[in-house]
Amino acid sequence: MRPPYITDQYLNKFVQTALAEDVGEGDHTTQAVIDKGKQASARLLIKEAGILAGVELATEIFSRYDSSLKIDVHCTDGSAVATGYIAFTVEGPARSILTTERLVLNCMQRMSGIASLTRKLASLIEGTKASILDTRKTTPNFRLLEKWAVLIGGGKNHRLGLYDMVMLKDNHVDMAGGVEQAINQAKVYLRARNLDLKIEIEVRNLSELQQVLECGGVDMVMLDNMNVTEMKEAVRMIGGRCLTEASGGITEQTIRAVAECGVDFISVGALTHSAKSLDMSLKVYS
Repeated sequence: MRPPYITDQYLNKFVQTALAEDVGEGDHTTQAVIDKGKQASARLLIKEAGILAGVELATEIFSRYDSSLKIDVHCTDGSAVATGYIAFTVEGPARSILTTERLVLNCMQRMSGIASLTRKLASLIEGTKASILDTRKTTPNFRLLEKWAVLIGGGKNHRLGLYDMVMLKDNHVDMAGGVEQAINQAKVYLRARNLDLKIEIEVRNLSELQQVLECGGVDMVMLDNMNVTEMKEAVRMIGGRCLTEASGGITEQTIRAVAECGVDFISVGALTHSAKSLDMSLKVYS
């Protein structure tokens, strides 16, 4: 199921610009060697284990390029797949299948890699209150699809961009003149523009956290690069007055210990900037 930000308008624009980039004035190879009326069938073959993502997008790409293509889905988004699985078959004009093949594969391999890593990390913190969050460390012009993949993998989306919340990072705090100044200026800005946006602030140590708690008025605190002892103390100090996000250098080896500190969220930039694409191919069989 598509999240609200994956609108028909967005999909139309994405497919059009992606195909324009790849096809340009025409798929000369396909047009040169494949008869216009030739029909074909192809299978999406999975070549390694993981979590499948991008099936719904693939059906949109095929149908928006050529509405006569017929897709039979065998594995839906979020399915655990293994080598040899057939995710779907597509039938119709051979030229259309070949022209859209690479766009479909590029999207699905990337999205499935992100979903697979997200599911793996989420499984490592099962039983705790923490949820996995994504970040803005995404591929330009592919962000919304990467964030969709995080949802498919069992994570949660943080902000979609700079426009949907106020996040006071360390550079903002330093250039504003300190924690209190940054928070107060953010509040003034939001009131002046009648904006109902949440405020999150990053803290680097317990001293900065104490300043945040004394100032008040924030919805979430990011505990950046703290060790487990500091994080536990930070959660105790906050005492549920706002949400907590752990961030910075968190790995598969450390994520469980971080979750057990009692934080609400763990943000992992690697979900989108370091996920390995899942291997798959589209193979014609008739």
